[in-house]
Amino acid sequence: MSISHTRRIWLTGASSGIGLGLAKELLEAGHHLALTARTLPPLQDLSERYPGQVLLIPGDITDGLQVKVMGDRIDEAWGHLDTAILNAGTCEYIEARDFDATLVERVIRTNLLATSLCIQEALPLLRKGKRPHLVGVTSAVTYLPLPRAEAYGASKAGLRYLFESLRLDLAGENIDVTIVSPGFVDTPLTEKNDFPMPMRWPVTRAARYIAQKINAPGRPLEIAFPRTFITSLRLLALLPARARLAMGKYMARTHRDGK
Repeated sequence: MSISHTRRIWLTGASSGIGLGLAKELLEAGHHLALTARTLPPLQDLSERYPGQVLLIPGDITDGLQVKVMGDRIDEAWGHLDTAILNAGTCEYIEARDFDATLVERVIRTNLLATSLCIQEALPLLRKGKRPHLVGVTSAVTYLPLPRAEAYGASKAGLRYLFESLRLDLAGENIDVTIVSPGFVDTPLTEKNDFPMPMRWPVTRAARYIAQKINAPGRPLEIAFPRTFITSLRLLALLPARARLAMGKYMARTHRDGK
């Protein structure tokens, strides 16, 4: 992957899945990364493999005080950010017969509110950076409501709206905003899924694709993949509401029947 210059990048959720894969891609390209996750050993491994390129800022991004410390650490070490890639997130599914509001709260806190805390710390640093770029990882689930995805989908839909609105408000400051909308990717989170995952990508492929798009000369407004899967979801979302309901009921029944 070619780059025009080395960038200083804050990457959250860097200890596993897409985040870990993306960290490796960006470090291989020569960038400097501030890595955040609650699990420290994978970050330490990267620090040892890429000496001088990694700033370790582990912690829990749902804790505003910890996120403030992370921002201060970046400011002290670098004085600015060129890119913030806010990738950290979780997924839990709801059983409607035993609806659990605390599950919804937990998922939204991790996926939406914690990301907002990171944005709060990142923006002052991006304003001092080179061609600043804010990147948020949402999900293809935001295109079409799916059974049991009430909490996850709501949190990711909120993220999509948040970043798309920020894109408008930050345009005058020349801060680019990109949304990443993955389909199914082989990660520790998707390993727990008990349903078919069509067109699933290995994490290395997904990370390489995101890294290439982020570093492209013309920054995309959205990075969505796999293309065929995304196109299918977008077309299904155009169906009349009754047709989408019938399809969703069938998908829910298929899950219950274990087929």
